Amino acid sequence: MFQSERWRHFDFWLLGAVFLALVFGVAMIRSAIGCNLSLAALVQRQMIFAGLGFLVIMLVALIDYRFWGGAIVPMYAVIVGFLLILYLTAGQRFGAARWIETGLVSIQPTELAKIVVILSLAYFFGKNMNAPRTWGWLVKSLLIAGAIAFLIFIQPNLSNVIVILVIWAVMAWVSGLPLKQLAIIAVVGLALAVIAFFFFMQEYQQDRVLTFLFPDPEARHGATYNVDQALIAIGSGGLSGKGYGLGTQTQLCFMKVRHTDFIFSVIGEEFGFIGAVLNILLLGFIIYRCLRAARLARDSFGSMIAFGVAILIFFQGAVNIAVNMRLMPVTGLPLPFISYGGSGLLSMMLGVGLVESVILRHKPLDF
Repeated sequence: MFQSERWRHFDFWLLGAVFLALVFGVAMIRSAIGCNLSLAALVQRQMIFAGLGFLVIMLVALIDYRFWGGAIVPMYAVIVGFLLILYLTAGQRFGAARWIETGLVSIQPTELAKIVVILSLAYFFGKNMNAPRTWGWLVKSLLIAGAIAFLIFIQPNLSNVIVILVIWAVMAWVSGLPLKQLAIIAVVGLALAVIAFFFFMQEYQQDRVLTFLFPDPEARHGATYNVDQALIAIGSGGLSGKGYGLGTQTQLCFMKVRHTDFIFSVIGEEFGFIGAVLNILLLGFIIYRCLRAARLARDSFGSMIAFGVAILIFFQGAVNIAVNMRLMPVTGLPLPFISYGGSGLLSMMLGVGLVESVILRHKPLDF
């Protein structure tokens, strides 16, 4: 387990990029909450979670990723149990029951559920790599993701349901899903989205979509107002920004949840176009190293794990940035490694640990 020859393959480039993103994230959180002293403790908490996250990476990297294949059923059962407990007992924040309060910290099982879905789908697709690509094969994989997605949907937490379904769809496509089936799924998914909007979405979720489609330029509160402030912040940053801690939209508290959902706007205001692009490139590099691990993996299980983690980081990052630029309705998804959030950060670090485990045990190339 501790053989120096094996550690020679450890991806220090990936670890270094994650470290850089975390340091930058802590700095941006500190700036984002500068106008609200009651949130000052969040910086220290994020640093603690970051330290725990690096410990998670090293511990998970030490464990052979194939071990998790034999633990899929109990892991899946545990996360389903947590989501049921959450639905039955948890209090609500922002209209949804998403946190289990322990007295010391708030735990968000949904974040861990996304990693469990990746592991479960990776095991299924890896085990059935040579199976015919029938509707039965597709439905079985959908049930794996769908059961957890349903429990998250009833919280309600639509944004993370979409994350899980995107992970499932892309992993299925990479595993050989025929284009005909993919087209049918896309049409059915669009129809279900329309039905869900009218009959299953909460009022605040409908409002987010409607304010995106029909924004009110005179709004002084709510999603429209906050996105307007985010756009002003990004636009006022110009090429190189106003400087760290000097962004007016941020430091005068015009934007809400600027340390979580809208932290990209803080980056744009204080570091400008250059800072925003560098942040995107850093996340892109992390995704590239995950895809590299998928390419070099010893088996299909390891390859699908690394690919699933790459999808998770890419999709959440892309959606967060799109929301900040009013290209999508407000979703509540954080910017990976940058936004404040203990459960989300530890889950991302767990994903990175799994990728490191895959690359540590990759099959050496013959050239």
